[in-house]
Amino acid sequence: MASRHLAREVVLQALYEMDVAGHDPRAALERLIREMRLRGEPEAFARLLLQGVLDRRREIDAVIEKTAPAWPSEQLSPIDRNVLRIAIREFLMDNLTPVGAAINEAVELAKKFGSESSGRFVNGVLGSISATAKTAVQEGE
Repeated sequence: MASRHLAREVVLQALYEMDVAGHDPRAALERLIREMRLRGEPEAFARLLLQGVLDRRREIDAVIEKTAPAWPSEQLSPIDRNVLRIAIREFLMDNLTPVGAAINEAVELAKKFGSESSGRFVNGVLGSISATAKTAVQEGE
């Protein structure tokens, strides 16, 4: 399993714990890093990713709600919501990962941890966000 993929999985689990059980996501991440024995770059990437999602969560959630207005972020399943948060953080907010790679990773996480329709939903929302962002760049916004 690719090291960044595993880092995304532990970040997803930490965010899920935050949403569902009210756990401190940073403490959850540290526990998961120990349990999964993440070291080096994957460990640093997981911390960077989680901190970025937490720091920009309102902004990220606003992007989700603008793109999928029929699905306010609080009505999304915790898995779908947090998979979207991670991917948006990666490719839109801080350009950590190329768009296509971030979307592919998000779809894989959604398929593995979400419902039967999660992969399609995540792909559709992220594809729309990507297209909107590309148009904005082309128009010089």
